[in-house]
Amino acid sequence: MKPPVVLYDTTLRDGTQAEDFALSLEDKIRIALKLDEFGIHYIEGGWPESNPKDYLFFREIKNYDLKNAVITAFGSTHHPMNSAESDKNLRGLVDAGTKAVTIFGKSWTVHVKEALKISLERNLRIIYDSVAYLNQHVPEVIYDAEHFFDGFKEDKDYALATIEQAYKAGASTIVLCDTNGGSLPSEIGEIIEETRKRFPDVRLGIHAHNDSDLAVANTLEAVRKGVTHVQGTINGVGERCGNANLCSIIPNLCLKLNIPCLPLSNLRKLRHISRFVLELANIPPNKYQPFVGRSAFAHKGGVHVSAVEKNPRTYEHIDPELVGNKRRILVSELSGKTTIRLKADEFGLRFSKDDPIARDVLEKIKQLELEGFQFEAAEASLELLIKRAMGETKRYFQLLGFRVIDQKQEDGDAPVAEATIQIRVGGQVEHTAALGQGPVNALDNALRKALERFYPQIKEMELVDYKVRVLPGRHGTASRVRVLIESSDGRDTWGTVGVSHDIIEASWQALVDSITYKLYKDEQKMVENK
Repeated sequence: MKPPVVLYDTTLRDGTQAEDFALSLEDKIRIALKLDEFGIHYIEGGWPESNPKDYLFFREIKNYDLKNAVITAFGSTHHPMNSAESDKNLRGLVDAGTKAVTIFGKSWTVHVKEALKISLERNLRIIYDSVAYLNQHVPEVIYDAEHFFDGFKEDKDYALATIEQAYKAGASTIVLCDTNGGSLPSEIGEIIEETRKRFPDVRLGIHAHNDSDLAVANTLEAVRKGVTHVQGTINGVGERCGNANLCSIIPNLCLKLNIPCLPLSNLRKLRHISRFVLELANIPPNKYQPFVGRSAFAHKGGVHVSAVEKNPRTYEHIDPELVGNKRRILVSELSGKTTIRLKADEFGLRFSKDDPIARDVLEKIKQLELEGFQFEAAEASLELLIKRAMGETKRYFQLLGFRVIDQKQEDGDAPVAEATIQIRVGGQVEHTAALGQGPVNALDNALRKALERFYPQIKEMELVDYKVRVLPGRHGTASRVRVLIESSDGRDTWGTVGVSHDIIEASWQALVDSITYKLYKDEQKMVENK
């Protein structure tokens, strides 16, 4: 029995048309398996006749036992110069061996006359023959009425005639496509109402693009008007401005419209699915993305934080855990004492909001942010700051001095960076040097080299991201810079920050915090395990 609304994911096909978004064959298989586990009903694997990778996908996916999803092959109606029976594209769809096939055809007279350069009558025949041919060989045929809404606005009768041909030929679902992404929700609703009056028994779907930033809104409006088949992509990836974002559509359907398109327990996997797809495509996540973004439930203003502590509903439209996300309390110059206490609680450090430590930390943070520090992406530095205020920090090493030389001898030659450093650990002094790809990398290498004899666990950690931002001011090349470093030891990831007029000094501050946090974290784990 099908749910009230079925979810059709086209990340593996339409999503890969996005700029800078590419998936290997192995990536596509892994994503398909993850989408099946999530509970997606249809997974569009690609266009088997368009490229070898998609062809191999359909062959490879047969080796896996999917529990929830129907794998779907995608293609077009047959070429105007061919018949359905002789068309290589349609044969390729049949040969893909999927239980469902989706093809698109032209609904807009502009495309029929100017793109295909055929008569309107010939286009209707192509649609009918293509669907009828596939219907003889494949258990289910889904028809995408490309540019349907634009076609409807220009020639309503012809647009409706195209989907009538697909329905008569045996298509199980007619998907109405806002291919150019230019329609408004009110237009979507009105056109669907008129279409449903003409075809009351047809199962309708929606496929929206996001060129007007309305793909999610248009999809939800279509569902409100009776559409029961929803197409989209994870994170809204797709050509131009993207497709309708399933990471927003699914929770809105389940939690706002009370349409259980998948089990609520599965909904808790939503953020993981979002990050999984981006990770395989090597695309940085959008922290501001609704529902699944890192900032979706982040609170920075002191008034907001105080209210959320009393009742999360004051500034959260849903419980973040329902979509696998979590509430985050950010610390900045906008923070109050409640923010500091809640942030300390996250770190396992206990004190009341009236504790003088909270006031001292708050004043320190405000002063540092005035100087250019920011702690939203540098929570390791923030945690160390709070621990220092509480008198709980340990000094793992002391700098006695460093020198960095960046030498370039001739044009065309790469500069050579060398750092020399002297530190004290306990009663022992270590003096060493190292080369690097630039002065900061050389300094990082020299510091690690000096410390690894005392703290061998430093070998586990690596710098995974390094960002420099010139802070606003009128100092030109003497401007202050903020350095953000992200580090990882394979188990945890943490961020640290440094600010200075000198980029090497700012980098040093962030590097010291990064290594200090690693040593502190490991020490805490050893205490907990005893």
